[in-house]
Amino acid sequence: MWRHLVVTLETELPISNSTRLATAVGMAVTALSAPVVADTTAKEGPVDLDVTYIQGQSQEDDSYQATTAQSPKYTAPLRDTPRSVTVVPQQVLKDTNAMTLQDALRTVPGITMGAGEGGNPQGDRPFIRGFDAQSDTYLDGVRDTGAQTREIFAIESVEVSKGPNSSMGGRGGAGGSLNLVTKQAHLGNSLDGGFIWGSDQTHRYTLDGNYEFTENIAGRLNLMAHESNVAGRDKVNYDRWGIAPSVAFGLGTDTRLKLDFYHMESDDLPDSGIPYGYSVGNTHTAESPDKPNDGGDSSNFYGLTKRDFRKTRADIATISFEHDLSDSLTIKNTLRHGNSMQDYILTQPDDSQGNVINDKVWRRINSRVGNTATTTNQTDLFGEFYLGGFKNNFSTGIELSREVSDKESYTVDTKSGTKAAGRKTICTDLGAPYNCTSLSNPTPDDPWSGSIERNRAGTHTSGTTRSVYAFDTLELTPEWLVNMGLRYDSFSTKAKTYDAEGTTTAKLENDSHFWNGQLGLVWKPVENGSFYVSYATSATPPGAMLSEGTDGNPLTADNITNDLEPEDTVNYELGTKWDLLDERLSLTAAIFRTEKKNARVLVDIDTYENAGKTRVDGIELSASGKLTDKWQVFAGYSYLDSELVDGGKQNIGTATAPIWVDNVNNGNELGNTPEHSLSLWTTYNITDKITVGGGAFYVDEVWGSTNNSTYVDSYIRYDAMASYKLNKNVDLQLNVQNLTDEVYYDKAYGTHFANQAAGRTALLSTNFHF
Repeated sequence: MWRHLVVTLETELPISNSTRLATAVGMAVTALSAPVVADTTAKEGPVDLDVTYIQGQSQEDDSYQATTAQSPKYTAPLRDTPRSVTVVPQQVLKDTNAMTLQDALRTVPGITMGAGEGGNPQGDRPFIRGFDAQSDTYLDGVRDTGAQTREIFAIESVEVSKGPNSSMGGRGGAGGSLNLVTKQAHLGNSLDGGFIWGSDQTHRYTLDGNYEFTENIAGRLNLMAHESNVAGRDKVNYDRWGIAPSVAFGLGTDTRLKLDFYHMESDDLPDSGIPYGYSVGNTHTAESPDKPNDGGDSSNFYGLTKRDFRKTRADIATISFEHDLSDSLTIKNTLRHGNSMQDYILTQPDDSQGNVINDKVWRRINSRVGNTATTTNQTDLFGEFYLGGFKNNFSTGIELSREVSDKESYTVDTKSGTKAAGRKTICTDLGAPYNCTSLSNPTPDDPWSGSIERNRAGTHTSGTTRSVYAFDTLELTPEWLVNMGLRYDSFSTKAKTYDAEGTTTAKLENDSHFWNGQLGLVWKPVENGSFYVSYATSATPPGAMLSEGTDGNPLTADNITNDLEPEDTVNYELGTKWDLLDERLSLTAAIFRTEKKNARVLVDIDTYENAGKTRVDGIELSASGKLTDKWQVFAGYSYLDSELVDGGKQNIGTATAPIWVDNVNNGNELGNTPEHSLSLWTTYNITDKITVGGGAFYVDEVWGSTNNSTYVDSYIRYDAMASYKLNKNVDLQLNVQNLTDEVYYDKAYGTHFANQAAGRTALLSTNFHF
């Protein structure tokens, strides 16, 4: 059976166009909704179902409030958990019309998205509390390594755990981690379906059907097809489709078996970004920092439509087995194999050298052909017991995993392009004018006469994890709780580079063994409120990202002297959590300090030591739930005071006559770490049929890196929505995102470009549920 569930990817396989699936889903939606329409029209008059759309879950709970997290490693309700945890529930995803992980995370302050290129892959790159969390994303509690742009058509909720949490997830997690909770089969019959029609040629079909085959067996199927351009951006387009079936056996019994599969693939013309550097005309400096310049037209696209592309594919198969040993003890085993692929050539403006000069932009080429395969087996034993008269809610487990990443690229012959002194690119025609374009009036449809070949040279990286962990919430009295967690990891990573003939050119490897823990004390003066103090750690060993991101602690060449020790991060946090208004509204507040104490830094020629230090001090506030039966709110505020305390040494002399001084960036703010960020989303039910809502999202100025030489401006974005229930089965929803058509940047790269966010976007949804 397992062999039939696993899909192995070959990067040369063609990517299907989502139009075919969109047609199939549309026909399925029409067919399945026909009897419902016939029945409702007989009772309530004509109903126009020209457009239909699925979104949401079959359950009736529409609250913005979440009281628990999915993972059994959380041994207490969120109110009694001594750390900052934000759950973005299904209703918030629905009301904001979120379609991607980035859309969902917009509602959580303190998280920014970084940009990718070639070496650092394209895809979701969240920064949580100032620390890169690109490889700290989990799917139902199991690490999901490969870089992806994640869809949420098959996602029930998104859990954001802030602060170091290697004790829960293993390596990494310096600033926090993300857990995506998938939609799985459950008892009961339901069908949600529909269609979104929107500006910029947006068409999106989704289908979510759950069917109870017997009193103990159920199946669920989620389908998605999406096509769109991007408001305010020239040429950019997205085309993707996905399918996620789930079958569950033994529901409602002591023994349960679940089989889940997820497939998603895309074929896009990606956004090449907007260059920094025009105002300086040279390499960016902290004394004269630079921000993006679009040449006077925010829609300008600097890529080449006849050359650029991005194709992705993700396949994840999961077998989960649970057995209740008793009323208070459960064992669960999760076996998963996942495979993700990226294949792209894209153009990005400038090449980190400040070459936007005389209205000319160098079209820098980035390419990647990457494939990441992960096999994980995770066994958990959790439940409740009494020892010495004290109640314990515990969870313990073992994780074994194998991750393999292969990274190659393309050789793109541009037929021209020379470098001048100082590595500045000379934008001259030389028979191939498409290598450069105008900053103010780019020509993305320029002819492409160069050549493209697969470059079979690349890097093969593998990682093996063996870990054991245990968590416990000890109830000393009903008012005092102790939360404890401890994890031991053995992480072995190997990397080799090879040439186009497959001959190994270098080998690197490292074995790391490390402990991580968390300890928190909770005081509950009343049942619906708590105060807590906590301490938690994380460790990032060499090669932790498996070439799937910008690794601050990578494996390096043999001629480099390196401690090759894990980087350690600690977090101190003081907070309070309250459920008010008949426990319908959750309020939280926390003050914290996060320190990475032994970051790897350069201390001499080709010599690195774990001696650096970064620090983030912060405050976080949140509110989620119902102010009244008709008024809901999901809001938060984050203040982050970040600093590079010790960045090691740097040479201000020459290679033959070095002069080593303290890093000039010491004291600078961290990249992708806004000082202030605020999100507010609220809805109000005017009547039983009419709901209106809106949101405001503010993000402070963000530096591209600790050089503090490039930045993107602060922004505030407004969204609005309104929904109308035609009857119990059909409703309409209108979302207008970026209501004021604000031009802003939501991804900053450290050196030569930033990604512009979408302009004003209107989305009309027609949804049905039965």
